[in-house]
Amino acid sequence: MKKFSLPLIVILVLSMLLAACAAPAPTAAPQAQEPAKATEAKVEPTAPAAKKLVFGTVVKSIAFNWFLRMEKGVLQYSKDSGNEAFMQGPSQADSAAQVQIIESLIAQGVNGICNVPYGVPENEPAQKKAMDAGIFVVTHEAATAKAGTINYDVEAFDNCAYGEEMMKELATRMGGKGQYAQFVGSLTNATHNQWTDCALAYQKANYPDMELVGKFETKEDQELAYNMFKDLLKTYPDIKGVTGSAAGDVVSAGRAIEEAGLNDKIAVVGTSITSYAGELLKTGAVDLAMGWDPADAGYACNVVLEKLAKGEKIVDGMDLGVPGFEKIVLKTGPNGAPVIYGNAWIKITAENMSNYDF
Repeated sequence: MKKFSLPLIVILVLSMLLAACAAPAPTAAPQAQEPAKATEAKVEPTAPAAKKLVFGTVVKSIAFNWFLRMEKGVLQYSKDSGNEAFMQGPSQADSAAQVQIIESLIAQGVNGICNVPYGVPENEPAQKKAMDAGIFVVTHEAATAKAGTINYDVEAFDNCAYGEEMMKELATRMGGKGQYAQFVGSLTNATHNQWTDCALAYQKANYPDMELVGKFETKEDQELAYNMFKDLLKTYPDIKGVTGSAAGDVVSAGRAIEEAGLNDKIAVVGTSITSYAGELLKTGAVDLAMGWDPADAGYACNVVLEKLAKGEKIVDGMDLGVPGFEKIVLKTGPNGAPVIYGNAWIKITAENMSNYDF
């Protein structure tokens, strides 16, 4: 056995110690880390946004200035309320076309429909269908609607009082004597016929020397009414007056009268607006245009729909916040439907027509 010297042994021991110090320390097996927890955003509770209501207004025809004016009121309501409100109608006055539009609105699931029916009975089945689908239905110019076919009808005023006022104005200009004719847009238009029926009853009671030669249906067609009145001038050469119900009726009669040179011989009084009758008011071919602002009626109709959709009650004396509807009168119509009356009629003459520039 070999013997090693002491210095050599010392050197070997030191080498082994240095090697041990240089070796890397054993590492622990990596531990699985827990996934970082997502920091939850602290959300403050907020009040639910108010549901936007959707209302469609259906009119006799979008071709009439009268209803173009009504659309302004509908759109103004939409702007003021934040609800969606729009107007639709056929290009020509036609109940069947109105019914199709109502059917479309039912399919769309609108919250409410304001309908201005060309013919009241013809529109009632579609209106009832809308109500059965949970859609509120309010009409305008339909005070004779049957109970159960509408929620409410909105009228600018008491229709019988309006018809009587129209007769007073006509009789004054006729001197309470002579023959006269009545024009209505449709023989099934409830409002037009209320006006003329009440006017006739008032004439019989107060102006026995006046004579009605007939009530004539113009179908809301100015050219038809114009030719109709030309024929009346031939059949009744001594005719002294005419009342019109559709907005174009007095215009048509005025045209025929002016062409015949009879401006000072025949009195013309009836429902119209300045954009239709203005020029004939200036010449005297039309004596007086009566009516109301269709924009206010359109606005009021949508206000009523909103109140119904929100579960509010309509009560006598309520202020709808619309000119002429500050203190409504609530009555039951002749066929059982509830009717809202305002106090909004106007009289337009050559002198004040600038105040009613629509």
